[in-house]
Amino acid sequence: MQQSPDEARTSTARRSLWSRPSKRWLLGIPIGGLLMLLLGIVLANGFAFAMHATSSPEFCANACHYMRDFVAPEVANSVHGSNASGVAATCPDCHVPQPFLAKTMRKIEATREGWGHLRGIIDTRDEFEAHRLRMAERVWSAMKETDSRECRSCHNFNTMEFEKQGRMAARRHPAAAKSGQSCIDCHKGVAHALPAESSEAAADAAPDHG
Repeated sequence: MQQSPDEARTSTARRSLWSRPSKRWLLGIPIGGLLMLLLGIVLANGFAFAMHATSSPEFCANACHYMRDFVAPEVANSVHGSNASGVAATCPDCHVPQPFLAKTMRKIEATREGWGHLRGIIDTRDEFEAHRLRMAERVWSAMKETDSRECRSCHNFNTMEFEKQGRMAARRHPAAAKSGQSCIDCHKGVAHALPAESSEAAADAAPDHG
């Protein structure tokens, strides 16, 4: 019985589907897999290099002129930049999370700051000071949400010898540990000047009647 054209095409398609692939096609599978593997290695290493390069103190301090001219000198003159022990904290120590996912999210968020730089939102000292409170509050909020995670990579209540600390610290640190306070609750302005409009700056400026 002669097949109709439609039946002939269906039969041919079935034979093509279940027939043995050609050697050229079979050879393409491992070659394609190898190329994808090499591409993955290149992309992964490129990503790791970019993450590392943009997490260095040199990058942070020189990424833009206001970081170099306004922020870096401020940190260098703080207790985190110069102290009796000679142990200094750099920008990434405080502002770049160590957990991979958190670090990746922080890098994504930083693209907004790069866009702001390109738009020239902050170009002069006056503009920097005008935005200081907003920028500081954003960082304080982020630190509060993570329970001062980056601070705790160096400072830990469990390893502090309170009796060897100054009188105020020896009194406040045990109370803070007991109540579950976060480092940033008390230590705003430890590496950067406090915004003039902040309540902390107002408290520092108030006369001491005690």
